[in-house]
Amino acid sequence: MQSTFAPIELGKRSLIAHSTALQTVGHNMSNATVEGYSRQRVELKAFEPLYAPQLNRAETPGQIGQGMEVSSITRVRDMLLESRIVGEQNIQGYWEARDKYLLMLEQVHNEPTDQSVRTLLDRFWQSWQELSARPTETGARRAVLERGHSLAEGINDRYRRFKAVRDMIDGDIKGTVEQVNSLTGEIAALSNEIIKSEALGDNPNDLYDRRDLLVGKLSKLLDISVSYRDPDELVISTGGMHLVQGRHHEEFALEADPNDEGYGKLVWADGGDPVTLRGGTLASLVELRDVETKGEIQALDLLTQNFVDLVNEAHRRGFGLDGSTGADFFVQHPFIDNAQGNYDANGDGAYDATYVYRVTGANTLTATNQVGLRGTLTLPGAGGDVAVEYFPTDTVRDLVERINLSGAEVAARQNSEGRLSISGVPAADARNPDFVLRGLQDSGRFLVGYAGILDQSGPAGAYAWTRADATAALAADGTDFSVAPLAHPSGWIAVNPKMADDPASIAAASALDGRSEGPGDGATALAIAQLRTEPVVLGVTTSFDNFFADRAASIGLRGEEAGRGLETVNLVMKDLTDTRESLSGVNMDEELTKMLTYQRGYESIARFVTTFDEMLDVIINRMAV
Repeated sequence: MQSTFAPIELGKRSLIAHSTALQTVGHNMSNATVEGYSRQRVELKAFEPLYAPQLNRAETPGQIGQGMEVSSITRVRDMLLESRIVGEQNIQGYWEARDKYLLMLEQVHNEPTDQSVRTLLDRFWQSWQELSARPTETGARRAVLERGHSLAEGINDRYRRFKAVRDMIDGDIKGTVEQVNSLTGEIAALSNEIIKSEALGDNPNDLYDRRDLLVGKLSKLLDISVSYRDPDELVISTGGMHLVQGRHHEEFALEADPNDEGYGKLVWADGGDPVTLRGGTLASLVELRDVETKGEIQALDLLTQNFVDLVNEAHRRGFGLDGSTGADFFVQHPFIDNAQGNYDANGDGAYDATYVYRVTGANTLTATNQVGLRGTLTLPGAGGDVAVEYFPTDTVRDLVERINLSGAEVAARQNSEGRLSISGVPAADARNPDFVLRGLQDSGRFLVGYAGILDQSGPAGAYAWTRADATAALAADGTDFSVAPLAHPSGWIAVNPKMADDPASIAAASALDGRSEGPGDGATALAIAQLRTEPVVLGVTTSFDNFFADRAASIGLRGEEAGRGLETVNLVMKDLTDTRESLSGVNMDEELTKMLTYQRGYESIARFVTTFDEMLDVIINRMAV
């Protein structure tokens, strides 16, 4: 027989259930504008009946219900949709950073404007052209001098602005690493709290939401994968390594790289192993700093070093109004003072390397002549040695072009005297110094007897920078070489102070048998002016004008690609977030409808309890014995 007071207990359960439902509605409405919040839903069910079928019970017409209860409070969340959003956020973070900084690099190029380096270079060439027509006029020399100063300052300014962008990106990387470490720490702490709550049988919905929000923020910074080792243990991985595992998390650190001007190299804080990045904001920033911006600086250095080298080479052969010769128009800053290029690379006090920028053969070659030789040149490359074959039917020009297009980190050209010149270029690997010729080897006789660069063929006669006195491998008679320049020529290029102090020393006249042709000769000035369009060494055979056009076009196309990539992923993200909002977001109209429903249910059950209380009052207080 059921208790007389059973309906009171039934009413209490219903009041509690409806009160909980109303409280959940209020919780939803109050968090409608909170980022990452998912609306919660109350699952109501009938309470277990008074009698179970397998147990003895009194005679009744059937199972007697005992009201209702809240079975669970769950959040409305589509986890498949969330995993898709996590993946797209990674792509969005990558393109956002790339679009932002590539725009800055475009602005540094500042093409085409009156103050761009290309315009200043055009004016510099024009001043030499004018000097070739009026070689005896001091005014023409002063114009060369002033435009040389303007060009040098313009190149210096572009370098400083590129360097400032790279420093800005480096600062952004440091901030992003701190953000990643903070997020992983907070995610691990939340996972710990969630595990404790789940152990008690609860659904910590608000903690779930907070953790999912942080995982979403982390996915924008890194390419992560999210999984669950056990139902309660969240695992976040990146680059094949666990970043978060339950209560435990790993952190990133930045280790100063002495090979790359001290910029931070991303490593795992525990162990110091390099971090593998495949996407997200952090990968984009590292790529922008170490590939895009560094590449722009290296390209500007390459332009500057070749420009200084070629102008000085022509200027040294000319004569000024005062009869002086052999002077450089631009100052040179060698990396080391040792005339043979010897350098102490490991810092033990003994020479163990040779830092030479360029070697020039002793023999004058004709570009259209066939070499009549066969062999293989072994040249340094980014990923190892590069082999360049040559055949008897190849012309000198063919072989020069083949070297420049081989992918080797050298550049070849014939100078104005027809002599073969091979120089180092900026290195792709930060462990290798820029503008250092790291190796030369010829299995045949092209570099040996024909060009007059090496003393003998094969490995025994190879030039290798990893030893001191490597220049001993060069041919003894007539071979020239120059010591590697100080890092970043674009940062220190300047007009020789001697030219500024005495414009008459600016060379315009040519020489015949080592003597000037006279002050009225402008052949040297004309030769310098013609460098504007002549093929020169800029990684591949091109010209100074083409170089600027290529760099401006390249950065513009990369910026356009980043803009389109960001636009596309933003559209995808909008569709996904709109879908998530329609599923998990709080709809005020829907919540108000639920509130009225639960309110009416609460009022009805309250009326039931009141009525039954009156019935008990009659039984207890009004029935006389």
